Amino acid sequence: SLGILAAIPCKKDFSAVFKDMLFEGYKSGLTVDIKPVDPESYEHWVHAQGKERRIITILGQAITARQIAAVASVCADQGLNIDFITRLTGRISLQHPQSRPRASIQFSVSGTPKQIGAMRGRFMEISRETGVDISFHVDNIYQKNRKLVVFDMDSTLIQSEVIVELAKMAGAGPRAEQITRAAMQGEMDFKESFRQRVALLKGLTQSDLDRILQTLPLTEGAQLVTATLKRLGYKLGILSGGFTFVGDYLKETLGFDYMYANELDMEGKVVTGRVRGGIVDGEKKAALLREIAQKENLSIEQTIAVGDGANDLPMISIAGLGVAFNAKPVVRKKAASAISTTGLDGLLYLMGIHEREIRESNSGSGR
Repeated sequence: SLGILAAIPCKKDFSAVFKDMLFEGYKSGLTVDIKPVDPESYEHWVHAQGKERRIITILGQAITARQIAAVASVCADQGLNIDFITRLTGRISLQHPQSRPRASIQFSVSGTPKQIGAMRGRFMEISRETGVDISFHVDNIYQKNRKLVVFDMDSTLIQSEVIVELAKMAGAGPRAEQITRAAMQGEMDFKESFRQRVALLKGLTQSDLDRILQTLPLTEGAQLVTATLKRLGYKLGILSGGFTFVGDYLKETLGFDYMYANELDMEGKVVTGRVRGGIVDGEKKAALLREIAQKENLSIEQTIAVGDGANDLPMISIAGLGVAFNAKPVVRKKAASAISTTGLDGLLYLMGIHEREIRESNSGSGR
């Protein structure tokens, strides 16, 4: 369909114009719908151009009319006008259903929310009640001009916490899990928790570290999202509170441009139980994000940060688009955008990338 707003001179007979347009449409095999626009409505459109704009994205394995209606109701309650609704994903085959389908719809809304905190809270309620992710962020010049995406590593790019898996090899798995859980939920200082967990690894060997890499479980969608973003010209980085030996492996395997993590101290081929150099905590991640952006001549608004733990909040909060992925409650509550119903490739839809664009960018990749 195509919409055209036309000004008809006052001297013209509108009914004659209306008749001629219907006739020309009929000859061309087109359906023409004509609606008069009064001066007041037109002025309303003109003034709406300067209003704040936001993008609201619904993401899940399936989206129903009930979920769309619930989001639209919140928009109405907050005094927002829905200007466009765009479907980002294709139709799902009924004859050949996918094991993990994707469905995403994007609302473009204008206006200033009456209570943005209440709006976020209501979206979280709808998300819990109906099983979809609902994210929203400001629509500005950077929406389609972001160029740097950084990811946390453990429980984001990969499905495990490597430090816990190593601790299991050392016979200290339960203790490492307990400390990790407290750190990721923000209940314990990250640096102190990290030192305690690294101490549990004393005595492990290089062969133990190599074994971890052989069974490293990539998160669903990790290969697709990184391959797509690379082909679209994005710079990619890993900012991890984990270990460099894992980060280096993922950097080479998935094609990352940057990688920062913690280095295990080794004597010969044996882990000493200490970390070499400074510890990459939450504040360090935020500083590294700023540093990489500056190196790439980008503003911080042109960056995207994705993570799951409390130590990811600093970088998530300063990035142009901050995304909580399968996140702990404390992180999900504070992040405006979240993914929990799909794989990591759900990020592409939050960025406004259409499924057809994803297919086109990977048409020769073999993925």
